Amino acid sequence: MTPEIGRFLIYTGLVLVALGILIVFFGSKLSWLGSLPGDIRMERGNTRVYFPIVTMIVLSIVLTIIINLFRRFF
Repeated sequence: MTPEIGRFLIYTGLVLVALGILIVFFGSKLSWLGSLPGDIRMERGNTRVYFPIVTMIVLSIVLTIIINLFRRFF
């Protein structure tokens, strides 16, 4: 294995830990996430299907902006 893979795994782990900490401490502030207008929710009998389309689009845009800023300055 190359050192780049090791660094990638360490950075990925740090990002996951940071996200976990944010969710634990600020989870109540993020309750709107997943219930945006445009997210599709279907319930019939005992079956529930949920498609968070708008939430995924918003997260994609935000993460793209953050990654581009990070790549530009570092």
